[in-house]
Amino acid sequence: MYKKIAIPILSLTFATFMPNMVVAETVMQKVARTGVLTAGTSRDAMPFAYVDSQGKLNGYSVDMLTLIKEQLEKELGKKIKLQLVGLSPSERIPKIVNQQVDIVCDASSFTWQRDKKVDFSVSYGVTGTQLLIKKGSNLGSPESLIGKRIGVLAGTTNEQAIARVQPQAKLVYFKTRAEGYTALQQGTLDAFSSDSILLEAWLQKQKNSDAFAIVPDRPYSREGIACMVPENNSKLLDTVNYSLVKFMQGFVNGNQRYVTIFDRWFGPQGTVALNRDLRDLVVETMQLVIEFREEVPKSDL
Repeated sequence: MYKKIAIPILSLTFATFMPNMVVAETVMQKVARTGVLTAGTSRDAMPFAYVDSQGKLNGYSVDMLTLIKEQLEKELGKKIKLQLVGLSPSERIPKIVNQQVDIVCDASSFTWQRDKKVDFSVSYGVTGTQLLIKKGSNLGSPESLIGKRIGVLAGTTNEQAIARVQPQAKLVYFKTRAEGYTALQQGTLDAFSSDSILLEAWLQKQKNSDAFAIVPDRPYSREGIACMVPENNSKLLDTVNYSLVKFMQGFVNGNQRYVTIFDRWFGPQGTVALNRDLRDLVVETMQLVIEFREEVPKSDL
């Protein structure tokens, strides 16, 4: 008797509420519907992502986004527009969570805390946390940082690394790397902390580069560079990972298109000429990622 009464009541309840329930649209569904992939990236993380001399967002990670867009076009069978949005480090995860961007590729690295809010792709690069200092300052060891003014960007792994290595360092926060570099040049900072490759990129562009140094020789931390996507978007993440692994496999195997992309940013004549040790580290990271994935068919490279 109770079952006979309960079933009509439940049916009426679902009929009443179901019209107001909206199933969340995945990123893949949104891109298929709109034909647009909205991607967040950095404005000042040369060579990964930055605003170039023409005012456009450019960089190694932007090239990765272009490859991801091309793979999406193959899978969805339609042209896709890549719409780039410049973000600060502190904006990246909130913009993804609030569905204002579909993906972020810049100089982001994995942390367990970030992984609670977004999902990470495979790593397509590697970097670490170091300090830019004026020569002769004798900074570098954890002990030497006690009481020193160390510039950082909020919400970065660099901030976390310095706080972990030397809790007694005085962290000074900046909104942009340019502000941090200027403060160091003006003497209001003892050091500025950022990713190894980003510091090297800045240093190589300076006329008075001999006045500065990057320390310590062994970074305080070492992190893989990856893209971030919204949680519960496995199809998008599959496409992103396939695109990145295809690029890395093609580069390691000498595919001319992918070698050209890499060398544009990190080759001897690239935006940042990596020293041999750092280049070897990047290539070794790629090889490790490739080894743990099925080989991409040659016909798709």
